[in-house]
Parts: sequence; C-alpha cells; structure tokens
Amino acid sequence: MRRLFIVLQLVCLFAVALPAEAAIGRVIKVLPQFLDLQGRHTLSPSLYERDAYQAYLRQHPEKQSGLRLAVEWKARGRSAAPLKLRVELRGAAQGGRLPGQTVLEQDVKPGGWFRHWTSLALAGEEYNKFGEVTAWRVTLWEGGRLLSEQKSFLW
Repeated sequence: MRRLFIVLQLVCLFAVALPAEAAIGRVIKVLPQFLDLQGRHTLSPSLYERDAYQAYLRQHPEKQSGLRLAVEWKARGRSAAPLKLRVELRGAAQGGRLPGQTVLEQDVKPGGWFRHWTSLALAGEEYNKFGEVTAWRVTLWEGGRLLSEQKSFLW
C-alpha cells in the first residue's frame, strides 16, 4: 500500500511539472548568401560549387539581385506564444547618408527534436535601395521573450 502511495505521488508530481516547461530555442547557424539575377544562390547542389559561386558574386556586385540569410534553428518544448525569426540588417553609409537599417521577420513553427532551416531574403528594389550590408543580427523570439541570438562580427 505504501509503494502505491509513493508511485501515485510521483505520477502527480510529474504530471504537474511537465506542462509548465517553456519553449527552449537556439539559433545555430546563419549563412548570408548573395542571390544572382535569376534569384539563385548556387548553380548546383555541391557545397564547393556554392562557395565558388558566392565568391564570384561577391567579386561582381552588378550580378547580384539580393541577399538571402539561411538560418538554422532549433526549438523544443511548448511555446506560450508564436515563434518568430527576426533578421536585422545594417548597411554602409553612402553619399553623406546615414547607414540604412531594415528588419525582416518570419513566423516559424517548432517541430520536435530536429533542426530547421529558414531563409529570409532582401531582394529586388529593396536590396538595390539598401546598398551594401555590413552587419546583421538574427534573433529567435517567443512572443516578446528573446530565446536566442546570433550576430555578425560588426554588429
């Protein structure tokens, strides 16, 4: 009888503690990638080819049409509010103007134990008006609570 009572207490303790777990999230990796005039970041699935094409686009800015940030992130647990990836970009000062700043956001859904990739892009006319990107910061938010961040060296 005593064992049954102890087991019942433990079950009640775990049943109360489990739903109270908050979401745990992390930004793992951020890959800034230039997009060409057709919107591609690579010409083939090879990682070597992707890096070579990115070096080519970096040397030829006239062939760039945008910047894509591929973000690897992970979140688990129950979230009390929707999860959101936010990318903040800072540009270079040009012609006596102050450096440009812009924010890209995307709602994301957590999914189990695995990592996810999400891409956010600054492309087209917005990219041309913005100019060169000098610094970036990527954050993962649960409602108004910051879960994780990763930023470039110049942020």
